[in-house]
Amino acid sequence: MEAVLAEAAAMPWRRRANQRSLAREGRIWTLWSVGIVVTFGLPAALLIWIEPLAFPVSAIFLGHGVAVLHLQARRGARGVKPIGPAQNPPDRTALGFLGDLVGHDSRELLSETGLALQRGKLGAWLVGQEGAILVRPGGHRVHCFCVRVGEAGDLAAGDRVAHLLLALREDEEGFATVANRNFSGATWRLKRQLAQPSRPALLRARELARQAQAAG
Repeated sequence: MEAVLAEAAAMPWRRRANQRSLAREGRIWTLWSVGIVVTFGLPAALLIWIEPLAFPVSAIFLGHGVAVLHLQARRGARGVKPIGPAQNPPDRTALGFLGDLVGHDSRELLSETGLALQRGKLGAWLVGQEGAILVRPGGHRVHCFCVRVGEAGDLAAGDRVAHLLLALREDEEGFATVANRNFSGATWRLKRQLAQPSRPALLRARELARQAQAAG
């Protein structure tokens, strides 16, 4: 019998996440993005067709739609919150424990990017202090989740990531169920919004996701 997160068991009204539900949510996000492009792009194109000299106004209108798409991806990128440099002994101790938890292969990536890499059935995960990124099999789509450790105010950054990582390992589908989704879209969209130091982690997760699809 598979373990079930207590947080997931306490929320029976939420449909448990799985491969099919994530694929469905991805399609919904895609339709939403297409809707934004159509909502702003169609009137802009119509305005140019009616009056070509109105191109500057049309460009501004279309730019608003593009800005909305960027804001969506930026929200997902900022919600993860990578670990920063250790500032005191508790932080260093927590990072040491987390390094042992992720293992040798992911320790260097954690040190460089501040994100913990974890393989899963749903894809490849990158876990930060307040959220996680799931790169789906194939590496083309990501789901971003916002999730925090309860009463984490006194915890070191490494301990926050360790708590989330252990919860993910205990019940991956339950973790995806209780976490709040704040973005889903193409991997390249998220990459553009991630801080430069964290981008190698996304590339590594995408590589693992592609390998998972090839093997599966």
